[in-house]
Amino acid sequence: MKANKIKTIAIPFDGSIHSKHAFDMALSLAQKYHSKLILVTCVEKINGSWYGKEFTPTYNQDVKKYKEKILRETSKLEQISKKKNIKTITKIFVSDSIVEQILSFSKSSKVDMIVIGSHGRTGIDKLILGSVVNGVVQRSKIPVLVVQ
Repeated sequence: MKANKIKTIAIPFDGSIHSKHAFDMALSLAQKYHSKLILVTCVEKINGSWYGKEFTPTYNQDVKKYKEKILRETSKLEQISKKKNIKTITKIFVSDSIVEQILSFSKSSKVDMIVIGSHGRTGIDKLILGSVVNGVVQRSKIPVLVVQ
């Protein structure tokens, strides 16, 4: 990939400080290369690992609240981008595998680069972990920039 061919950049986003730093870096790259940005949030489907239980009656309510929170945060980032004439959109997925979803989305959307924060949230707000970053870096067919 040539540097001047960075048309679309995906930023896995969970609201953590590391994902916000990744957004800042991606925004700088987008300004330089006139790229489009896609903020990608993946919520893990309930399968025992999100809550540490097999079933939680409040799961759907919690996912809805989390999506609303993410949309409030990404709306602010979209406005920052708009002021710099950078097109930015948000995509939210509920998925069995966060790594698979990021990679699958990046491929189907013809993303040229992934800019990802080095760590994400933990506990009940867990979306992107060091293991997710590692999985994306190891399996991606496109460049991945990991931001501290």
